Amino acid sequence: MTPDLSDVTRARHGRPVHHWRRDLVELAALFTAVAVADGVANLIGHGPDGPALLVISAAVLVATAGFHTWWARRHGHAPPPGDTGARPLAAEQSAGQPVPSPTTSEAASGTTVLWRMRTTVKDEPGSLAALCTALARHRVDILSLQTHPLAEGTVDEFLLRAPEELAASDLSRAVSLAGGTGTWIERADAHDLVDAPTRVLGLATRTALDAAELPLALRQLLGRCTIRSLPATSPGSGRAGQTTPVEGALEDTVMRLRAPEGGVITVERPYLPFTPTEFARARALVELDARLGPRIPRSQDVLTLPEGNAITVRRADTSDVEAAKAMQERCSARTLSMRYHGPVGQADRYLNHLLSPRFGRTLAVQTASGRIVGLGHLLWDGDETEIALLVEDEWQRRGIGGELLGRLVSMAVEAGCDSVYAVTQASNTGMVAAMRGLDLPLDYQIEEGTLVMTARLKSAPATPQPSYEQTQSGPGEPTAQDQADLGTTRRLS
Repeated sequence: MTPDLSDVTRARHGRPVHHWRRDLVELAALFTAVAVADGVANLIGHGPDGPALLVISAAVLVATAGFHTWWARRHGHAPPPGDTGARPLAAEQSAGQPVPSPTTSEAASGTTVLWRMRTTVKDEPGSLAALCTALARHRVDILSLQTHPLAEGTVDEFLLRAPEELAASDLSRAVSLAGGTGTWIERADAHDLVDAPTRVLGLATRTALDAAELPLALRQLLGRCTIRSLPATSPGSGRAGQTTPVEGALEDTVMRLRAPEGGVITVERPYLPFTPTEFARARALVELDARLGPRIPRSQDVLTLPEGNAITVRRADTSDVEAAKAMQERCSARTLSMRYHGPVGQADRYLNHLLSPRFGRTLAVQTASGRIVGLGHLLWDGDETEIALLVEDEWQRRGIGGELLGRLVSMAVEAGCDSVYAVTQASNTGMVAAMRGLDLPLDYQIEEGTLVMTARLKSAPATPQPSYEQTQSGPGEPTAQDQADLGTTRRLS
């Protein structure tokens, strides 16, 4: 309870404070009242009806005091006349107050949709309140809000739940009238309901477990964008790899980050400029990846071929380059030409790129003796994803290609890819049959004998391969969990 002001002025250091001027005034008032009372009493008392008038006056004063006390106790807690505790809706709108949100029954009467919206407001008091008021008038619920301070103004990023009948154009118009500029809006889904710190921690965990997750983590962190990895360049070449500073560079809709291996990671989002906050988050993910160094999950699966041979499917990286070169040397020229679409003598020079976790994921198939007989690649190609297969001649037509393709598609679905494409020759009936075996919608493009098949993954079930996501203390020997995975066998049909 807040103390009364008079109580504060009357006490100092816990002791009452006396003022002699106040005492003199009170004494003077007392003497004056006594003198006036004596004069009135003498005037009335010496009259013929003086005593009766004094008694009647006293009775009237007592009755008045009693009535006033009764009335005060009866109406002391009643509201002021005419105040019902509620204001008309029109009065609230005219006063600039937010309109109450709809009741439960009103909200249940219609369906709602989720929107992600970003807009820039002035960095001054009341600007965000005006924006929230405009959203409330359209019965839009704000589920989350992130702020990105800029040199001039603030970028506010919202996750909204709005009535289904409210169009995106109407929502953007309302925000614009409330002072928002540069408004961007798109449909959201249930995955966006995760708050920003939780999402960032999850992406950091995925990046820590697998170096191939870095491009995917950046894409999920920054929304729809194009990510490219440029290799390191030699001194004096003048390319971006030499001009990008260690701390990176932010240029409106493009950010450049120094890759851990010395190259450059470029992230481009033409429709929406990056904010300094987004740049700092992306740079933190890249720094985490650089500190952890090369790494991939080391668990693996053992499969049984129809004829009874056991093969192992595992993740591969640049440490498998020599074994992959040996496999390619055992492949025929026709097999290599269908895979690389060029001179087969230069096939080996692609392996460092293909097996690097920076550019995608690679699955290797090896025999019981440890010899690699098949490779499957899932490659990040900007904002698209490519699938490529190579199976040694002696091991073709045994279901290995279909097994690799199915696992790579599952990885693509898990990574949130919308589609995957494969480039091969029109005469490669094995690859065509494997793509058709996915039971997914396929698009075909043929030009001068080159066939591009694109599989749409919207209808593909998300069946992640847990054996490739097991954690391990380091990139050395398999852990006990990995050894347990080695005992899990499955027969290929």
